[in-house]
Amino acid sequence: MTLQEVKLLLAYNAWANNRVFDAVETISPEDLLRNLKTGHGSVHGTLTHMVAAEKLWLSRMAGSPDKAMVAPAEVPALADVKMLWETTGYAMAKFLGGLSDRKLQETFTMTLASGRTYTHQIWHGFQHVVDHSSYHRGQIAVLMRQLGYTPAVMGMMAFHRETAKLT
Repeated sequence: MTLQEVKLLLAYNAWANNRVFDAVETISPEDLLRNLKTGHGSVHGTLTHMVAAEKLWLSRMAGSPDKAMVAPAEVPALADVKMLWETTGYAMAKFLGGLSDRKLQETFTMTLASGRTYTHQIWHGFQHVVDHSSYHRGQIAVLMRQLGYTPAVMGMMAFHRETAKLT
């Protein structure tokens, strides 16, 4: 995978995350926190997990892994989650700015809470971040529908169609 391809994937990820944040701003505070008995409980919990995982993976790729993921209680309001995502996005862009095609092939080693250790190429980490976020954006769309709200359109083809108009 090339740096150009990684940049495109991350541009899509940021675009889709922005659309999700815009959509979830239409949810009432009560519905945002409503426990829907999913893996992360609520829309807020799922959104927090998605953003916290992005931050965690960046820290792993950068060589200074966070000790734990950010918990929903640490970002109690949607504005707090959005601020975390924006801060993580800036850090991701800064890290990406120091990479090259060759550097993307280098590896990083991570240790899970279970004690298992894995080594991955940096570009694998970026692919995982986008895949993981896409998975949870889909969950948020389903949760929004269950609550009676309209989710964002956030597919990659919509991204290509929308951003093609910018050139």
